[in-house]
Amino acid sequence: MVARAYTVAFEGVEARQVEVQCAVTPGVPAFSLVGLPDKAVSEARDRVRTALSSMAIALPSKRITINLSPADMPKEGSHFDLPIALALLAALEIIPPDAVEGTCSLGELSLDGSLIPVIGALPAAMAAAEEDRTLLCPKGSGAEAAWVGATQVIGAATLADVVRHYTGQSPLPPAEPGEVTADVSGRDLRDVKGQERAKRALKIAAAGRHHLMMVGTPGSGKSMLAARLPGILPPLTAPEALETSMIHSLAGLLTEGGINRTRPFREPHHTASMAAIVGGGRRAGPGEISLAHNGVLFMDEFPEYPRAVLETLRQPIETGEVVVARANAHVRYPCRFLLVAAANPCKCGYLPDPARACARVPQCGEDYMSRISGPLMDRFDLRIEVPPVSFTDLDLPPSGDGSAQVAERVATARAVQQARFSGRPDMRLNADAEGEALEEIATPDSEGRALLNTVAERMGLSARGYHRVLRVARTIADLDGSDDVRRPHVAEAVSYRLTTMKET
Repeated sequence: MVARAYTVAFEGVEARQVEVQCAVTPGVPAFSLVGLPDKAVSEARDRVRTALSSMAIALPSKRITINLSPADMPKEGSHFDLPIALALLAALEIIPPDAVEGTCSLGELSLDGSLIPVIGALPAAMAAAEEDRTLLCPKGSGAEAAWVGATQVIGAATLADVVRHYTGQSPLPPAEPGEVTADVSGRDLRDVKGQERAKRALKIAAAGRHHLMMVGTPGSGKSMLAARLPGILPPLTAPEALETSMIHSLAGLLTEGGINRTRPFREPHHTASMAAIVGGGRRAGPGEISLAHNGVLFMDEFPEYPRAVLETLRQPIETGEVVVARANAHVRYPCRFLLVAAANPCKCGYLPDPARACARVPQCGEDYMSRISGPLMDRFDLRIEVPPVSFTDLDLPPSGDGSAQVAERVATARAVQQARFSGRPDMRLNADAEGEALEEIATPDSEGRALLNTVAERMGLSARGYHRVLRVARTIADLDGSDDVRRPHVAEAVSYRLTTMKET
């Protein structure tokens, strides 16, 4: 008799079904595991054997063979422990084989039979729903997996609980979806003194998901502004939360007992490698740009990143997805993020201050900013200079709107865009508009068109830059509650392309 259990193997954010076959046959006593397992899967034999011994279940003096099918697909991770144990228990007729076959399971076993939470419970639940199976997972992973309402999720604390569940002695209740609320109210825009133009650019970037570049001297408030961006972004919608959490589940970041509706805010250090930023490594895992999906990627000291790392951002910024290709893997991750970059104007940082700048001005600034290539710079919709704030201004009372008021305007503008793109599943915000859709929603009036044509000719805008100005102008019009894109909207959008950095 061959008993079968089911689990998954991960390829990017997708979970592929794996059939765990167990056969107990006469012969020399042995416990063999086949089907291209890695080291962690091979070690499951000892964990399963010891966990069963702790439950006073002795393995028979026969040959036990576990096959992980399809056998040509690599199997990685410790989550194969539970399905291997289930298949073995079904083969020994301790639990009903038909009940096991209707379940997709994953979980790591400790030596005393306890189930340890594993990564990937959310994608596994999606795969179980597609196959019309129940998902069995550790209790600590049940809250995130239960977000997939199309399938029943059972969370168990120990292997003994699983046996009692399948034998009818003590059925386990279905897991309830959990949600974690992060408090971002501690950082308010009113804490930033002055910098009204930078705050305005931040609001536009948040409303339309436009990439933002800030250049300013050390201490001018660039990082402070970026840190307040999550406070003005609306919470993730249910589909967005599911998309983002599937990536975070694979990365092992859902450790708080549920899904977080707060938009991700990732801020990697400038010494991060290409695999850390874009994705890769031995398992072709997601990088920072994918972990920032539907959220913000803040890259401080932007020119200090390795040139190769910066250049790899160009395609993901445009397409909203990244393909991680390795010798043993070829996986695709979504990465539709808002990029906020901050940089000093030169190596010493004080290019605009004649009293503190180095002797190589202005050549030092040109050399420093040239580390950012023209094609990459062209992908920033908004470019602003953040001037230093005088210490005397720090004693002034707060000015401008707080994060709560700005968040309301951003949410209103995003609601307008959501209604606008309701029939286009590939577009959600103005930054996604292109081709015919962009012409339809962002064509300015006659005065605005004349201004844009004049600016494009004098500034030498690329076609990409021209379209990005239109997208920003559309977002500014949405913030103003205007149905049409007018000359003032175009003028403000163009002003964010005017910078001391040379357009290429």
